[in-house]
Amino acid sequence: MDFVIKGCRVYNGGAFSAADVFVRGGSVFRIGRDIVPGSGVPVFEFNNCFLFPGLIDVHVHLREPGFSYKETMESGTLAAARGGFTTVCAMPNLNPVPDSLEHLNAELEAIRRGALIRVLPYGAITRGERGQELADLEALAPYCCAFSDDGRGVQSEDMMRAAMQLAAKLGKIIAAHCEVDSLLNGGYIHDGRYARGHGHRGICSESEWHEVERNCRLAEETGCKLHICHVSTKESVDIIRSARARGADVTAETAPHYLLLTEDDLQEDGRFKMNPPERTAADREALIAGVLDGTIGMIATDHAPHSAEEKSCGLSRSAMGIVGLETAFASLYTRLVLAGVLPLERLVELMSLSPAARFGLRSGIREGADADFTVFDPGARWTVDPDDFATLGRATPFAGWELNGKFLMTVCGGKIVWKG
Repeated sequence: MDFVIKGCRVYNGGAFSAADVFVRGGSVFRIGRDIVPGSGVPVFEFNNCFLFPGLIDVHVHLREPGFSYKETMESGTLAAARGGFTTVCAMPNLNPVPDSLEHLNAELEAIRRGALIRVLPYGAITRGERGQELADLEALAPYCCAFSDDGRGVQSEDMMRAAMQLAAKLGKIIAAHCEVDSLLNGGYIHDGRYARGHGHRGICSESEWHEVERNCRLAEETGCKLHICHVSTKESVDIIRSARARGADVTAETAPHYLLLTEDDLQEDGRFKMNPPERTAADREALIAGVLDGTIGMIATDHAPHSAEEKSCGLSRSAMGIVGLETAFASLYTRLVLAGVLPLERLVELMSLSPAARFGLRSGIREGADADFTVFDPGARWTVDPDDFATLGRATPFAGWELNGKFLMTVCGGKIVWKG
């Protein structure tokens, strides 16, 4: 479908400027002022809106195959399109776990059958994500964006070293969930003021940063490209900053809920339970500083849908994980951009350009490039209501928040995949 978008401020070269965008044959045919399309070409007017590259989320759980009662490929990618995303990287905690080409094929078929946007699978680091034996990394490498045992830290240093050595040989990223199992002690929220005051078992910060430290050291030793998932502690930020300063090939992500919430926002409700947990105000401040100075180069959602039953058991017994695709950008825009903490251009970098650069993906709006972009109305105001979500998951700590800004259209490969 060919079409023209008018009235937007288009992101180009790190800044926004008024322009029209002409999409033809799936690509950006022309960017300029006062474009007049041929007869019969639809024109969409989006006055005073921003048009920027489609968002890229390198940390999403789409649950198919194996757990389609939590999410389907179609519902998850529709939620992503509604949130401005044109590419997501799907984590491997599935059934079967994509630890071999045979098992990966089940996920690839689900993607072909149901995905509305671009979905790139992760391959597992170890067989069954059990940490005992390396997955078939060589066979998986051509088909996977990176390797991860997301949800489980690789406990054995020797196993992680072997994985990094092979990943370095293959030119692939290891995306590490950093968690020391022996330090968890049955915890399920941050080991801090709220846990002590309400009789909950806490997860100490060291359970994260200790493995971040080990993995950064191994990355320096092996030359592996390391990506640290969902950073939540101030110590982790310091460790990553130091490793990068020494020249280690290390990048990191955090998530909106760690930038916007702390343990002081907790309620006795499963929609506030995720792993890693919401931590202290000092941790939040360190994460924001890390985002501003480039230590943390991208923001991902860690979108992790569960059934209503799985999230209805309070903080102690609910499943870990919240949904985030449909609220991520608007929540950050409202609480950080409009507050003057973060420039809009930097938020676009964190959620599109930087993930693309690290994972070797497409991003950017230029003539001749694939038409992957989204249109954002900064003047729209809305209240987060999980019953209106496209995702099958409903658990979000942002329920009831008043947000500024909403996506009106998302285009992936020249196809309009969402129009509000």
